[in-house]
Amino acid sequence: MSQNITPPGDEFNVRCPRLGHQLAFSYCRSENRGLPCFKILDCWFEHFNVEGYLEAELDKKDWDSLVNRSGPKKIQSLVELISQAKKAKTENS
Repeated sequence: MSQNITPPGDEFNVRCPRLGHQLAFSYCRSENRGLPCFKILDCWFEHFNVEGYLEAELDKKDWDSLVNRSGPKKIQSLVELISQAKKAKTENS
């Protein structure tokens, strides 16, 4: 891992596993109502010291929230999507 804590500019993009296309760090840094995406550490650690950068930039509460939070569970998301689809089908029938 690089020790550089300066994030790359917006001309450098990585593939977002959630959205499925290329995004710049600046988007990932603030996509969650001004806070970082919950996957930011996973997606950017190979490109610069994202952990060091965010730990320095975020207040303690936001940092703790980021490192102790996980995204929605796959099964839970699928169950919710199925439920929404069933509801929509019932309403359209």
